[in-house]
Amino acid sequence: MHEWALAEAVVKSAIDMAQKKNLSQIKLLFLRVGEVQQIDMEVFNYAIKELSKGTILENSEIKYEIFPAKLVCNNCGNIWSYMESFQGLTDEEKEAIHFIPETIHVYMKCPKCKSADFEIKEGRGVFIEDIK
Repeated sequence: MHEWALAEAVVKSAIDMAQKKNLSQIKLLFLRVGEVQQIDMEVFNYAIKELSKGTILENSEIKYEIFPAKLVCNNCGNIWSYMESFQGLTDEEKEAIHFIPETIHVYMKCPKCKSADFEIKEGRGVFIEDIK
C-alpha cells in the first residue's frame, strides 16, 4: 500500500521541519492531500500514528484537507473535475491510477474532445501545510 510509503515520507518531513523550527514536540500536523492520490485516509492516518511512535510527532493531532483535482485539456482547453472522469472507470482502472497516478492518461480522456492530452492542474500530492 502506498499509504505507508507516503506516511513514512510525511513523518520524516514533519520531524525535519520541526527540528528546523526548534520545536521539541509537534502538537498539530496539518496536511493537504490531493484527490488524485486516492489515499485510504484510515490506513494513512494509522500509518502516520504507528510511524510516529517514539518521535516528536507521537500523540500529535492530525488534520487533513482533501483538495479536488482539476484537469485541463491541452487540445481543446476544456476544464473538468477528476471525479467526472473517475466515476466511469472500472475498479481495475481505478486501482491502476491509485498505485501509478501517471496512468491517468491511459484511462481518462477529455469529456469534450476525447483527447488524452491533458494536465492535472490541481489535486496531486501530499503536502505538509503546517506544524505546530
